[in-house]
Amino acid sequence: MTTATTTATATKGPDSKGWFWGTGRRKTAIARVRVRAGNGDIKLNEKTLDDYLTEDRDRKHVLSVLEKTGTKGKVDVTAGLVGGGFTGQTGAMVMGLARALLAYDSTLEPMLRENGFLTRDARKVERKKYGQAGARRRYQFSKR
Repeated sequence: MTTATTTATATKGPDSKGWFWGTGRRKTAIARVRVRAGNGDIKLNEKTLDDYLTEDRDRKHVLSVLEKTGTKGKVDVTAGLVGGGFTGQTGAMVMGLARALLAYDSTLEPMLRENGFLTRDARKVERKKYGQAGARRRYQFSKR
């Protein structure tokens, strides 16, 4: 029972090492993001932002959260990303980072909300149905 209480309190404030936590999800990707005051280091799965995210749009998407909130260069960010592809992981990272920044400084909430960083994108891949070639694509109809 103490574990559940400890976990609930860890999401509200900093943990024992001063990290603020946020979890983000997108498609099948999950990002567990930690934020604390620092000099702007960003680590994704123990790699730098440029080494992990090869697409420029993905890097810009992650950095836009820090730029719009004015915390770029002021906080250290560490994230563990699992599942999905790079785009899904980027979306999960953005949401997790926004949630972690919200726990770090609650005055950032209006800025995070108006830019859509706290909104969960619930779209997922539609499943393939039996008797069809794909999720919506049908096999070709033959009259004769």
